[in-house]
Amino acid sequence: MRCVRILASAAARTAAVMTVLCGATTAALAQTAKPWQLGFQDPVTPVAENIDAFHDLLLVIITAITAFVLLLLLYVAVRFNSRANPTPSRVTHHTTIEVLWTVVPIMILVVIAIPSFKLLYFGDRTATPEMTLKVTGHQWYWSYAYPDYGNVSFDSLMVPTDQLKPGQVRLLEVDNRVVVPVDTNVRVLLTADDVLHSWAVPAFGIKTDTIPGRLNETWFRVTRTGTYYGQCSELCGVNHGFMPIAIDVVSKDAFSQWIAEKKKTAGLTAPAQADSVDVAHRADVTARGNR
Repeated sequence: MRCVRILASAAARTAAVMTVLCGATTAALAQTAKPWQLGFQDPVTPVAENIDAFHDLLLVIITAITAFVLLLLLYVAVRFNSRANPTPSRVTHHTTIEVLWTVVPIMILVVIAIPSFKLLYFGDRTATPEMTLKVTGHQWYWSYAYPDYGNVSFDSLMVPTDQLKPGQVRLLEVDNRVVVPVDTNVRVLLTADDVLHSWAVPAFGIKTDTIPGRLNETWFRVTRTGTYYGQCSELCGVNHGFMPIAIDVVSKDAFSQWIAEKKKTAGLTAPAQADSVDVAHRADVTARGNR
């Protein structure tokens, strides 16, 4: 209970203003799980919104099936008990019923399968990526790289509990957050250098394994600025529970300033004409390259 109170207190104090390295600020809402929460975190990407809608469809279907089976059991118990039906029928086959209990489940599965496959393909990759984020899982931290921006890269480790600052979330805060621009198609390439990990951000609707020697791909397009948290979701060793993910989603101007500062710090500053990072321009170049 003490841990629950600590988490609740930290989440409540999470700032509505986040600061990127360049000093720019933007209104932000931290997305974390809440004590006694029911349902998913608020979706902030098209994939997460579709997952929510698919979940609602399945909830209606399974509720209807459960209610039907319950009513059928009650009817059988009342109608065919030994007092109400002392002489049971000896009928062993009924063509209509047998056809129905074969065809109806097939139709239900088809209704489920069509949106399921559409969602799987929709979340697999984007045809128009505007930038790429490479994620590498390690025991027990994450590394990130921005190949489109001089291969800016950094490691991201969990902030220990005794080093947390006011407003930071226990077990979810990191020393280096990922920063991405809002309303941008971000292609995510994922791998690992030791064992299986899984990069999962609930608000994005993402949970993709990172596998040594293999490159997986997914994508997201965040529609709201804010700070979003996730964790490794594949058992990867003794410190599996201490591999958080923290992502700052900022305006495109703030991202341009942040990436320029990162490039400067890493000694990757490009020539003057290329200093200004223009996300929209990169999207156009990528689209033309895809064609």
